[in-house]
Amino acid sequence: MIAFVSGTVAALAPELAVVEVGGVGMAVLCTPGTLAALRVGEPARLATSLVVREDSLTLYGFADDDERTVFELLQTASGVGPRLAQAMLAVHSPDALRAAVAGGDEKALTAVPGIGKKGAQKLLIELKDRLGAPTGTARVGAPVSASWRDQLHAALVGLGYAAREADDAVAAVAPEAEAAATPDVGLLLRSALRTLNRR
Repeated sequence: MIAFVSGTVAALAPELAVVEVGGVGMAVLCTPGTLAALRVGEPARLATSLVVREDSLTLYGFADDDERTVFELLQTASGVGPRLAQAMLAVHSPDALRAAVAGGDEKALTAVPGIGKKGAQKLLIELKDRLGAPTGTARVGAPVSASWRDQLHAALVGLGYAAREADDAVAAVAPEAEAAATPDVGLLLRSALRTLNRR
């Protein structure tokens, strides 16, 4: 198993990062929150989980070991594959997922694309004793409310969007950011990408 990759970020795309490790470019599928913290040309260390299929080897990357652990635990529930587990982590931090399962919060799970009411009920039952209690740590948003704009703009430019497109996308998600006490740059990046994709 590949537990982590560490090296220079060679490229970024909407769903993956390419990290150069010993002269080899490793394509790592990541959540928008993880991608938002990466910059092309800068060093990065991603905790990883290798998913082996008959016809593919897919490497999933995470901001930390806790996120990877939750990703792997989510897949122990029936009907949850790596893509759905990653979608759950794109919408909720590991601790938010623990809190949702511990509190029986069906609505939080149905906020994830691909999970309906029945699926959420089933997941709450199956995951109840697997994820554990919330640890009190939440996904870190922008440390200062005003800086979310700079972080989001840099992430979009890092993904290859023109500065003007990034400006427009930042402006489009500004109401969502201002409604939050502490803007979560990862969630804002997802919204900004949806805005850009609609164009």
